[in-house]
Formats: sequence, structure tokens, C-alpha cells
Amino acid sequence: MFLDSFFADADDEIAGCIRCRGAQPLDMALKMAFQPIVDVQARTVFAYEALVRGANGESAGQVISAVTPDGMYTFDQTCRVLAIDTAQRLGLDTYLSINFLPNAVYEPATCIRLTLACAKKVGFSPEKLIFELTEGEKIVNPTHALRIIKDYQQRGFLTAIDDFGAGYSGLNLLADFQPHIVKLDMALTRDIDRDPIRRAIVAGVIGTCLALGCRVVAEGVETASELGTLKDMGVQLFQGYWLARPAIEALPEPDWSRC
Repeated sequence: MFLDSFFADADDEIAGCIRCRGAQPLDMALKMAFQPIVDVQARTVFAYEALVRGANGESAGQVISAVTPDGMYTFDQTCRVLAIDTAQRLGLDTYLSINFLPNAVYEPATCIRLTLACAKKVGFSPEKLIFELTEGEKIVNPTHALRIIKDYQQRGFLTAIDDFGAGYSGLNLLADFQPHIVKLDMALTRDIDRDPIRRAIVAGVIGTCLALGCRVVAEGVETASELGTLKDMGVQLFQGYWLARPAIEALPEPDWSRC
């Protein structure tokens, strides 16, 4: 198994990092699924988001619910390593978007070394990494989370707010974070073609992102009408079942006829 050999072969500095805060090895097997983020104007895949799954295809929610608070750091680091290794084996040549848990990252300058060591070991270009901060997780220490994000940005990584509009911080998070990418939660995009209130809200978010220089991704798009409405509103990047479902250990091709 790559994970076992990678952690076993890590040098003392990296091994010390993954054991910090008394982290214990995970007692579960994981796999990675991938879903494309599609540029419908250029008709290209902008990125693939890595999504954790259980050994038997269990959902991310099921997997995360089985992780104890003490195991979150190891879980976060393991998912990063597994995502990078799997993406490289599959020949991914776009951006790779990885969710990170800000409450699990103890020290950004130290913890990122494991990610970079994995990328170097498997031959994956770290310049292709995007780190997504989910708005759905309540941030225990916002100042620390912001320091993590700024550290990643200074290193040249693209950063994103995931699930924007569904979580705890909303516009405050956007104001403090100023990411490269904002991903609209499916709660905002669902039935937007038939909901003038959602259209008004999303139009405001798009305008704000445009002013800040952030790109917008519409998540959870499931119908042609949703995609068409959001395209007319100026959205160019899309992710959702309408274009492609996630696939375990595979890079699914979007249905270009639906763009």
C-alpha cells in the first residue's frame, strides 16, 4: 500500500509532523473519488475535486462521522496524500482540488511539508493544487484558519471557499479570506431557474466576487435549466451531476453535449 510505505519511509522531520498532537494511525481504509469542475465556455476540465470514500464506496459523510476528534489531523493528512497519489496514477493533468480541515491543521508551515513530500515522491506538480476551505465546518479559531490560508496563498497555491452560502461565516469569511475561487453551495443553485430570490442572492455574490477578482464555481448543478440560468448570470465554472458524477479512482469525462 502506498500510504503505508510513504509514511514508513518519511524522514524524521516529516514523520514527526504526522505524529504531532498525539495523532494515531487511521483504523479505516479510504479511497478517493473525483468529480470534474468544468469550464463550459472553454469546454475543458478546469480541475478535479478529490472526494473521500470508504473502502466499499461509503459516502464522505459516513467516513467523516467515523473519525474521532483526535483523529482529524491524521485523517486530513491521509486524505491529502491519498488524493495526490491517486490523481498522479490516473494521469491527472488539470488542477487537483483538495478539501482541508482548518481545525485539523496544527501548524501550516510544518503540515504542508507532508503534502509537498508526497507530491515530490509521486511526481505530481504542486503548482496544480487547489486547497478548499469548507464553509460548512465551524472554524474554532478564525485567526489561525486565516493564517493557514495566507500561508498557502503565499506559497502560490490556489485557494477556494467551498459550500459558500451554506455555512457559518458567509460574507465575513469572504472578506477576510479573499480566495481565488468561491464555490456556490447547491442550496443556492438548486432550482435557481425558478426562484427569483435565489437569483437575486447569487447575482449579488457574483458581483462581489467579480469586484474581488474571485472566480465563481456553481456546485450541485443537476438540470439544463439551472446551468443555463447560471451561465446567463456570468458563471463559467460548473460542478454537478448534470455534467458528471464522481467516480471512485477514475477521472470521469464530462458530458459535453450538456454544456
